[in-house]
Amino acid sequence: MRSLSSIHEAEASPATRLATSPPVPGVARVGSGSADGAFEDAYRTVRRCTEALCEPLASEDYVLQSMPDASPVKWHLAHTAWFFETFLLVPHLPGYRPFHPQFRFLFNSYYQGVGPCWPRLQRGLLSRPTATEVFGYRAYVDKHVVCLLREASTEALRQIATAVILGVHHEQQHQELILTDLKHAWAANPLHPVYREVLLQEGMPPRRSWLAFPPGLEWIGHEGCGFAFDNESPHHRTWLNGFQLASRLVTNAEYLAFISDGGYDRPELWLTDGWVARQTQGWEAPLYWAEHGGEWFITTLAGLRRLRPDEPVCHVSYYESDAFARWAGARLPTEAEWEIAASSVPLGGHFLEGGHLHPAASTAADDSGPLYQLYGDVWQWTASPYIGYPGYRAPAGALGEYNGKFMCNQFVLRGASCATPRSHARKTYRNFFPPDARWQFSGLRLAKEIA
Repeated sequence: MRSLSSIHEAEASPATRLATSPPVPGVARVGSGSADGAFEDAYRTVRRCTEALCEPLASEDYVLQSMPDASPVKWHLAHTAWFFETFLLVPHLPGYRPFHPQFRFLFNSYYQGVGPCWPRLQRGLLSRPTATEVFGYRAYVDKHVVCLLREASTEALRQIATAVILGVHHEQQHQELILTDLKHAWAANPLHPVYREVLLQEGMPPRRSWLAFPPGLEWIGHEGCGFAFDNESPHHRTWLNGFQLASRLVTNAEYLAFISDGGYDRPELWLTDGWVARQTQGWEAPLYWAEHGGEWFITTLAGLRRLRPDEPVCHVSYYESDAFARWAGARLPTEAEWEIAASSVPLGGHFLEGGHLHPAASTAADDSGPLYQLYGDVWQWTASPYIGYPGYRAPAGALGEYNGKFMCNQFVLRGASCATPRSHARKTYRNFFPPDARWQFSGLRLAKEIA
């Protein structure tokens, strides 16, 4: 069992551990049924990275739940172990005995096909099991998963490939959630806790320009090579009118101009539901922004600091993004427009492994343009509602609840953020959140019609 003290006594920082860990793209190899150890490598890598994220934490930090949409760090750690136990070990490892009989109930998130689950709103009430016991649960699951992967035949590995690969990417999603949920909880603390000292990315954003894309019938969606979630398929054709896409993300300076021009007090800029959300929730600026003595500050995972005008605006809702775009004489791109624009752009940008954990003003060394910041820094809201692609069918069984059941009242975000593992990003990835969600690293890029 891994004790809390062993976490805090680790010599390497989380940034170092994340940067030096083997890349998880190895899961692409196991998708073809390879039995060369890629399953185990991918599994160990993702589990190690999750626990590295916990190294700066004290025992009290593991139980915080600041709102219904967020979960305690301890719950994320247990739930990701539960996922492998439930969908891999129980059905595929003969004689496996679950770690604890009630964990099936306590750490089930929403899979009704598995059984009842502890209420989401009450996850922060679970002082027990302790964080140390949860690490023990993870170690127990790890031991049995590795045993299964090492002893399984090539044919058996093919049969469990889906559960292994999905579990790895599922845990990467929770790595990002650990950081976003912890940030939301710490933002309410007047002591302004520091998760990690700031790693500033020096430089300036590129000048904004507009790139034109002609009309045409285009293919979008996952084409069947490498991993993708079920909601990224099927590969299909869609008609696009000609459009223009901004070469970079919207910055804090540009968003400050929107605020100064009364953007939060002009209902003509807002969708009706957005205006209601702005009024009832008291929005006057992006989440984590605060004005003191005529100067703007922002809460980050490195504590409170002055707002940098040249950084991408972050922690805005779909409603705020849509209002800003209307104020700017533009609009949000559709997800099809975003994907077609990204089709010829290599994967580059600021990701979790870089250790910044905040959107950077300058572009990354591997982000060469002419479209910048398509990946990393912030998730980008699109104008597209989250629905199934033509011909989409959710998989059978409990795992079919992973994505399909949420295709209502949500909007799609594209790209990735500074808290997203690099190997988890791809051009067809469809992230989704309700239009009033702000605690994720979400920002925007403008689009408009061809003049």
